[in-house]
Amino acid sequence: MERTLLLIKPDGVQRGLIGRILARFEDKGIRLSALKLLVITPDLAARHYAPHAGKPFYAGLVRYMTSAPVVAAVLSGPRVIETTRKLLGKTFGWEAEPGTIRGDFSNSTAYNLVHGSDSAESAEREVGLFFEPEEVLDYERSLDGWLIAEDDRQT
Repeated sequence: MERTLLLIKPDGVQRGLIGRILARFEDKGIRLSALKLLVITPDLAARHYAPHAGKPFYAGLVRYMTSAPVVAAVLSGPRVIETTRKLLGKTFGWEAEPGTIRGDFSNSTAYNLVHGSDSAESAEREVGLFFEPEEVLDYERSLDGWLIAEDDRQT
């Protein structure tokens, strides 16, 4: 089963959208494997956003991500990285399609509510930054048989 990291950023938490955002993934049949509310430290933000170090927006991004609590979650399921990114929508809220999280709740370039891993390699690295292995649960739900076809269980 594939895993990805989801972050509900400070603007999503401050706007009271945690439940509405998580519900989008549960409604899609995606499994929640780990969840925590935390304030990201400057060190953790620097490690998480290391690929962007040196870019013009980097300092502002670190300031924003450490300014208030975030929700970190591990989502699991077949093709969960691709599915999650589709549900999030384009990076800038004003470009995102209606029906996506950013398309429905954001009209900003800087405040885009959520982060989702962009690849299996990024997901593995990012999940490891926010969660200890024992915090990420692998379990079956009684409804999985109705959500995940046998052929999909291999992806």
